[in-house]
Amino acid sequence: MLPHDAADQAQAAAGIAVAPGDVPPPPVSDEPAGAAAQADGAAFARLYGEPLLHLPTDLYIPPDALEIFLEAFEGPLDLLLYLIRRQNFNILDIPMAQVTLQYLKYVDQIRLSNLELAAEYLLMAAMLIEIKSRMLLPQRQHDIEVELDDPRAELVRRLLEYEQIKLAAVDLNALPQLDRDFVRTQIFIEQSLVPVWPDVSAEDLQAAWRDLLKRAKLKQHHKITREELSVREHMTMILRRLQSQRFVEFADLFDVAGGVPVLVVNFVAMLELAKETLIEITQAEPFAPIYVRLAYSPA
Repeated sequence: MLPHDAADQAQAAAGIAVAPGDVPPPPVSDEPAGAAAQADGAAFARLYGEPLLHLPTDLYIPPDALEIFLEAFEGPLDLLLYLIRRQNFNILDIPMAQVTLQYLKYVDQIRLSNLELAAEYLLMAAMLIEIKSRMLLPQRQHDIEVELDDPRAELVRRLLEYEQIKLAAVDLNALPQLDRDFVRTQIFIEQSLVPVWPDVSAEDLQAAWRDLLKRAKLKQHHKITREELSVREHMTMILRRLQSQRFVEFADLFDVAGGVPVLVVNFVAMLELAKETLIEITQAEPFAPIYVRLAYSPA
């Protein structure tokens, strides 16, 4: 049998239904409850916002109206481990008679309130009875000479593994968790404090290119010559020009006196350098002059 306090805790943990009939009724007084509440100047309930000073005469409370269910045990192994540890039993030498009797008493109690929950506990109860039965069987001479395994060995192994996992779960739950024990610090940075440089779009390059073409057409010559132009040579000329100056305006890199063919080859050379990330084309703000500089290369 369970001790008195252990039985009470097991009964509360099992979720035993407590009906109003099971609780001793309060002392009966000759004074009505409504009169006592009215004398105290406070209503014991409110119905649709109105204070209720008297109990209705047709009030009916069903027997199963009050039911308390506490899930203190997480399964049969948890209950069995609780019974063993509470009474300081050696888990390697479990007194099966006492533990089985206490376990069956607990199962009988929870069957009265929750038959579905009692099903998995009944399976463990059957295992305990089987182990106890195997321990009560008389041993033959052959069994005495050959050392047999303890019938409790498998149960002890499962209990030890369950206890280790339960303790590990407690340790994991004690670790700090985000949004439970601490929160991430968030810092707002004003966007106006961060300089944002506008990107040079294709339309800006087209407008600058059209302006160069217009200026080049104003200085046309009627001199017929055949000139071989090299994009690679103009790329070298642009790089040499940028090495001596930090920033060079886009229009200053073109020689309008050379005519349209020279401007085209020079512009293609500049695009090739930008494609190979050897130069950078920047603009401080919209509609501002376009500047060209050597690309930054870390040391």
